Amino acid sequence: MAPVIIRFSVVSWLSGLFLLVACHPTMRTNQAAPATAATGVAFGTTPDGTAVQLYTLRNARGATATITNYGGILVSLYMPDRAGKLSDVVLGFDSLADYTRQNPYFGALIGRYGNRIAKGRFTLDGQPYQLATNNGPNALHGGVQGFNRRVWAASPGTSPDGPTLTLQYRSPDGEEGYPGNLSVQVVYTLTNDNTLRLAYTATTDQATVVNLTNHSYFNLNYGQNQNILRHELTLRANRYTVVDSTLIPTGELRPVQGTPFDFTTPHPIGERIAQVPGGYDHNWVLTDQPRRRLEEAATLYEPVSGRTLAVFTDQPGVQFYSGNFLKGNLRGKSGVLYGPHYGLALETQHFPDSPNQPQFPGTVLRAGETFHSLTEYRFGVRP
Repeated sequence: MAPVIIRFSVVSWLSGLFLLVACHPTMRTNQAAPATAATGVAFGTTPDGTAVQLYTLRNARGATATITNYGGILVSLYMPDRAGKLSDVVLGFDSLADYTRQNPYFGALIGRYGNRIAKGRFTLDGQPYQLATNNGPNALHGGVQGFNRRVWAASPGTSPDGPTLTLQYRSPDGEEGYPGNLSVQVVYTLTNDNTLRLAYTATTDQATVVNLTNHSYFNLNYGQNQNILRHELTLRANRYTVVDSTLIPTGELRPVQGTPFDFTTPHPIGERIAQVPGGYDHNWVLTDQPRRRLEEAATLYEPVSGRTLAVFTDQPGVQFYSGNFLKGNLRGKSGVLYGPHYGLALETQHFPDSPNQPQFPGTVLRAGETFHSLTEYRFGVRP
């Protein structure tokens, strides 16, 4: 069936006005307003005719996030610079039709298994499973129709910390080759201290593997700087997972010291990227043991705008991806062409290919257990 394309011009005047403001890289006002429950407007229909909504979360300081229940995608995120001007700091598209076509996971919720599984195969309790392969010989980000391409049930709400949006999806047994009926809930909260919090929960009726994350592409000076190479990055990790030519871990956890992977102190991303063939697309090891405590994984600073981002997570790894596969052939919000390194991802996660690497922290979820994970993106500024 041919895609159904709905542009802003054919929605209601109110929806069109909202979307124009929500998706433009720079808002002209930074007036604070009381935080309210998320509000939703029509965002079009999927190729199969399913109606999709776009929700706005606005905190008490005037920061806003817009999220669609198609893929749980974070469409825009407006945060202040050092002068107090609110600007969008994530990459994305102006229309649902663009998200349903070629989309490198902009802002999406990723599952059932984020990152790669070698040859799309794993064995669980003696039973072999074959997944859909969609990244060369490997399975990537849940398969051909992963969670990023599903329509989630959405419930706006409020909390003491700020407005919330609860998204729910039930992944049936056998979807993309994964065993078990998996029920997933993700709660977005835009707190009044300019933190975007993602709380993940999942249960299953049969043993399966789970690795949930978000794939937002950040550019803290989006619309002003055409890439993120001057962003200064710190990663709280002394090792990274060495990968083969198809980006599958070899099993070696190599020390970062003395390599271009050493971000234990701040470095501009572009300083040593030429020493990494293809650019950064690797998992940094925060810990090689399971953990449940929220800890800082990464910090990011953009010197022109003064914006900062601190990533906190209870996951054992973080995948730093420097936007290597953006080739200038995708036209994003406000008509911007996204070239190489225009945005970066910091995907909190378990390690790639963990179902086939028993020495890595485990990703098996069994019936009667509940998967919990928490990630926070804390925004600020420097003078």
